[in-house]
Amino acid sequence: MSSQLPEDDKGGGVRPGERLGIAIVLYDRFTALDAIGPYEVLSRIPGARVTFTSVEPGPLSTDNGMLTLLTERALAEIQEPDVVLVPGGPGDVVARAGEETLAWLRAADRTSAWTTSVCTGSLILAAAGLLDGRRATSHWLALEELRRLGAQPEQERVVFDGKLVTAAGVSAGIDMALTLAARLAGERVAQAIQLGIEYDPQPPFAAGSPRSAPAEIVELLRSMSPRAQAADPV
Repeated sequence: MSSQLPEDDKGGGVRPGERLGIAIVLYDRFTALDAIGPYEVLSRIPGARVTFTSVEPGPLSTDNGMLTLLTERALAEIQEPDVVLVPGGPGDVVARAGEETLAWLRAADRTSAWTTSVCTGSLILAAAGLLDGRRATSHWLALEELRRLGAQPEQERVVFDGKLVTAAGVSAGIDMALTLAARLAGERVAQAIQLGIEYDPQPPFAAGSPRSAPAEIVELLRSMSPRAQAADPV
């Protein structure tokens, strides 16, 4: 597919020739699709420049240890990004992200156009104090933890509250990124991106949500998850 997409004057402020700085914040044991799914969408917005960043540049392993991504720039080098995206991961993501990341997020949010997260990345935003009293979502097993961190959790796939945008578990990051692309560059551009990546979900099972999955599958996942005790009832 060509990288040249139609410009759309109905978008959310990206004009021809403008640069759009997007920072995807990584930390040890993040979930790969949380970051890469939105990257595949957002990197195709005309004028977008996506940077993978972390406290210190270098290799970071994903949650299963089978994939390593290289961040080339430290958080301190990234000044006033237009869009911030925080992926999630298993376990104590707030501790693994660390206080330096939380402080950077607080500073970046003061000037960003959009501050976003995927899956349990919303727990990191909440721990930074960015979701206090705000509507937000996360992985369904982390919604009660999100509440304890001060947010108002909603079991929706994508939640907008002002410039704060949160996506539910893992694959929902693609939906969030496409919705955000429409806000940034217009629906024609977002639709062209969707077609270009051939995003046309037709899952083989109706098991992608605790509201549709068989009860025994929901309980199986609860029993396997370290967040099981904190999860909202289905």
